[in-house]
Amino acid sequence: MPSALTYPGVYIQEVPSGVRTITGVATSITAFVGRASAGSTDEPQMLTSYADYERRFGGVDLACPMSYAVRDFYLNGGTMALVVRVAHADARTATIRLTGSGSPAADLVLDASSAGAWGNRLGAAVDHDTDRALPRTSPPSTNEHRFNLAVRYRPRIGRDEFVVENFGSVSTDPADPRFLPRVLERESAYVRVVAAMPGLRPQSTVSLHGSTRTVTWVDADAHSGSDGGPLQDKDVIGEQGPKTGLYALNRADLFNLLCIPPLSRDIGSLPSSYTPASAAIYQAALTLCVERRAMLLVDPDPSWGASISSAIDNAINGRNDLNLTGADARNAALYFPCVRMVDPLRDSRVDTFVPSGIVAGVIARTDVSRGVWKAPAGLDAALNGVQDLQVNLNDLENGELNPLGINCLRSFGVNGRIVWGARTLRGADASADEYKYLPVRRLALFLEESLYRGTQWVVFEPNDEPLWAQVRLNVGAFMQGLFRQGAFQGATARDAYFVKCDSQTTTQSDINLGILNVIVGFAPLKPAEFVVIRIQQMAGQIPT
Repeated sequence: MPSALTYPGVYIQEVPSGVRTITGVATSITAFVGRASAGSTDEPQMLTSYADYERRFGGVDLACPMSYAVRDFYLNGGTMALVVRVAHADARTATIRLTGSGSPAADLVLDASSAGAWGNRLGAAVDHDTDRALPRTSPPSTNEHRFNLAVRYRPRIGRDEFVVENFGSVSTDPADPRFLPRVLERESAYVRVVAAMPGLRPQSTVSLHGSTRTVTWVDADAHSGSDGGPLQDKDVIGEQGPKTGLYALNRADLFNLLCIPPLSRDIGSLPSSYTPASAAIYQAALTLCVERRAMLLVDPDPSWGASISSAIDNAINGRNDLNLTGADARNAALYFPCVRMVDPLRDSRVDTFVPSGIVAGVIARTDVSRGVWKAPAGLDAALNGVQDLQVNLNDLENGELNPLGINCLRSFGVNGRIVWGARTLRGADASADEYKYLPVRRLALFLEESLYRGTQWVVFEPNDEPLWAQVRLNVGAFMQGLFRQGAFQGATARDAYFVKCDSQTTTQSDINLGILNVIVGFAPLKPAEFVVIRIQQMAGQIPT
């Protein structure tokens, strides 16, 4: 009621409804961790298209299996990717040295925005014509701090095609609003100023002959940028404290799927050979996925299918060697075999690639069209862009792998190449785990993350029946919405889910300890993995 009733009359008060809508979180944000040809390292970047990847990480690169995985993700229906570029410690950043007046200390040194050999294709030019209102035949500006800077980048080796950035009227004076380091930080995709700024502007690289201007570009110092040595386990795993490697994903708010493409690729032969992620990397990644309520998509080693006669044994032994076992294995899924696709950088020849990026795209596409509760497998789960599979499995071979929790990719004639398995790595028949199926596990993770985020308002509220009623109302409304979308089993809501939050779930002892217990149960949909059709002959009418 109003704080004080002082005058005779009508008082109006707004009463809160107690409704706090719980919104379901995204289900298919896919994180990729691996080598890229460009881009900042150990920093997650959210991308919404492959064009974003090309701008930030350099696009498809022969030496970077991750670039193909991200491409395949978007090709198969993916929408949001979270990319972390990792590099070995000896990776170097390219530099451009623009000559100043006097000693080398007066030179302006521009650094590429990230480490890598890509920076060796940068160049810069300077002119002093900062007063654009004057005709170009006029004397240049007399302000010894102000100048114009142009930066160019050659995206493709051997092609005289450039992307140019222009920064007009920048300054070497820290008090100037156009102070160069600040301008580049805000506006440039390619260069930064890391070293100390010189006191005066660099010399002009533009010569003026009447009305003709000749620009001389200063290229990056020869081989100053380097991609560094081969990736090692510690480069990919990183450290939790500074949040490097895999743990850079802890800087991100949310991700649902994690892919770790091979660490390197050797194109000395066809098919290419790869250095896959090690068991240590996958084990660290699985632990992170459990903490972040995400799924790990495990790639097969391309060497498993090199010998077709022993491919099944190799897959089984390889799965065991990864040692992704125990309850945590509920958050991982393995797909076999690798796929065969056209490589645009190798004269469109067909080469072997890992399938995790493709599968992540299929999962994202299924989530949009059917929901997270639908198994991302079956005739609708087509593998776009795939020419063939490394190994074409038959039903009997599929029957050896499926009971072990290995999801198979199959070729079905007119239906093309499709995903034909939906089990977690805890899905082996011998494990008898309740999270045997991938859609059941992903639905549980979706509910956990959505309820975790959607009930933060409850913390520090008075722990009594009015609060419990609000919790039942809001969580129940969220579950009812999913039930109406077909997320659960059951013909009625009572059969599909329940929400309990009352004096039975939260006792007086719990209240004294500051604890509120909410119990949410759901009846998951499980995929029709085995369809049995019984056929018998009718014997006709036999008189009795």
